[in-house]
Amino acid sequence: MRHSHTEHSAKTVNVNLTPLIDMVFILLIFFLVTASFTKEAGIEVDRPSAQTAVRQEAGNLVVAIDKNNQIWIENKKIDIRTIRAHIEQLRAQNPEGTVIILADKESRAGVTVDVLDQIRLAGVANVAIAAERK
Repeated sequence: MRHSHTEHSAKTVNVNLTPLIDMVFILLIFFLVTASFTKEAGIEVDRPSAQTAVRQEAGNLVVAIDKNNQIWIENKKIDIRTIRAHIEQLRAQNPEGTVIILADKESRAGVTVDVLDQIRLAGVANVAIAAERK
């Protein structure tokens, strides 16, 4: 008996994609777990420069002060009187978190000092002020 060409090619080869899909999801979960996410202030700030500026690992919370002395946390403009409550709430979620103050070089130094004071009153000891290296 002879097999015809059509009978032989009618057999299809099935490829099991389940292990490949499993590996893709495992890699995706691995990268999500090991990635470090930084919270941005949500506004553009022209940072002052300093010769002694050192690179610090990303903080958990960025408080931005724009050139009009407006204060921003997580894309929301907030009042100076509510900074302490915001920081206390975010500190309750992450007690080991750090705060970075991102102040525009055109902003008033007094506003930066007031923000720093409110952050320290909220119980955060690790506070940094962002600058660009000269």
